[in-house]
Amino acid sequence: MFTLDTPPVPYADPWLQPISARLAMLYRRKVRVAYFYEEPNNSTFRYRAYNMAHVLNDDEAGHVSASYFFLSDSRRFDEIADAADVLVICRSRYCHQVNGLITKFRARRKRVLFDVDDLVFNTDYAHLVVATLGLDVTQKGLWDDWFAMIARMGQTLKLCDGAITTNDFLAQKLADYAGLPVSVVPNFMNREQLAVAESVFAEKARARFVGNGKVSLGYFSGSPSHRLDYAIVEPALAEVLAERPDVEVMIVGYIDHGPVMREFANRVSRQPFHDYVNLQRLLGTVEFNLMPLQSNTFTDCKSELKYFEAASVGTLSIASPSFTYRHAIRDGQNGYLAKAHEWAASISRAIGRLDAYQAMATEARSDALLKFGWQNQTEALLRALQLAP
Repeated sequence: MFTLDTPPVPYADPWLQPISARLAMLYRRKVRVAYFYEEPNNSTFRYRAYNMAHVLNDDEAGHVSASYFFLSDSRRFDEIADAADVLVICRSRYCHQVNGLITKFRARRKRVLFDVDDLVFNTDYAHLVVATLGLDVTQKGLWDDWFAMIARMGQTLKLCDGAITTNDFLAQKLADYAGLPVSVVPNFMNREQLAVAESVFAEKARARFVGNGKVSLGYFSGSPSHRLDYAIVEPALAEVLAERPDVEVMIVGYIDHGPVMREFANRVSRQPFHDYVNLQRLLGTVEFNLMPLQSNTFTDCKSELKYFEAASVGTLSIASPSFTYRHAIRDGQNGYLAKAHEWAASISRAIGRLDAYQAMATEARSDALLKFGWQNQTEALLRALQLAP
């Protein structure tokens, strides 16, 4: 484990601004993009609206400004439709307000795009989604809720002129379902994340990536819905802990252990859910970031975010070979891949190659910054919005 001097940073959601400030941000330039999400949050909204707007606004030589709006801004929808040239509806469920906003843009002959980061628009996949998330299928109302949510998302998509998503696999699912043109703009890290990541990586580099003598394996969960993913790796963790007294495990977020881990309780630490900025610091304290995923169409649609967030702080990942992970990770060069039956062997192999850690971590960070740093997304974003100069 790495002990860091980099302190936690004060955090408040940076998007909590009055609509007057968000409208002023939109008006800054001649060409304007309005992002819409039902209400702000730390996950999809941050990646698919907040980060996108800041890429456009931070382009000093750019001709495009952008801002973000919510259902709570509905009284100002006419003003937003007058001001913006393009509307991007991010993963929002159909309702009378969403339909009204789209209609206002259409009446003004302005383009409307749908941005989505998950396979949650086609009810053909509803059962797969529910099963993958490990939900209680006997719960009253569950099927009504999930079919309604996915169908409403699909209806919003069908009202749009095109779509934007996170990877080629999900792009094909969108095109097959809606028959619309689809562009890819990956999830990426923003300025606040990378500021902390730079400090953490520099500290680890000065120490030549030498920790405290213990090897820490981290599992970082943003929600309880990853319970079945964690179950893939838990038996391997118990096996490695039994064989190697120098290994520790850190569990972050909402996941509970199974009985197989009880005898190692003194070597397993728990951390609560962290905001996305300070999560970078926590990621930097472990040697290996574990990313198990079930193997199916739903998980193949997931983005690379767990890989690049860890890589930015010089932490190597061990991942299931999903569509995005096997394209992002070159096994043995910037991380490791592990099929379901290979987790114990892959973890042991990674620990056995600690002499290559510094070179691999440096390679992973360089790769992550190049492909998933905010400063390298402008061109792809402008192409997706059809606003390239």
